[in-house]
Amino acid sequence: METHAFRMQLKPGMADEYRRRHDAIWPELAALLREAGISDYRIFLDPETGALFATLKLAPENQRDALPAHPVMRRWWDHMADIMEVEPGNRPREWPLVPMFHLA
Repeated sequence: METHAFRMQLKPGMADEYRRRHDAIWPELAALLREAGISDYRIFLDPETGALFATLKLAPENQRDALPAHPVMRRWWDHMADIMEVEPGNRPREWPLVPMFHLA
């Protein structure tokens, strides 16, 4: 399993709404992520900056690259676009994080 880490950015004052929406994550979205080979997906908030830091595990034969074309993923992005920085098409802006240290 490969670990993938990235940063996203909330709009000011949107932390509570972000948590509320993720606490009610759609079952079809959770299933889609698992079917694509994603597991152990975690998102952390820096409350001072609104930065979100995410980590997830990718199965060797994962289908993560196919997710942007899936209708459920597109609806989720549209659902989240008002509270975070997004690209054209409402995909959340992601900044990759570089591994610097790992203690196993």
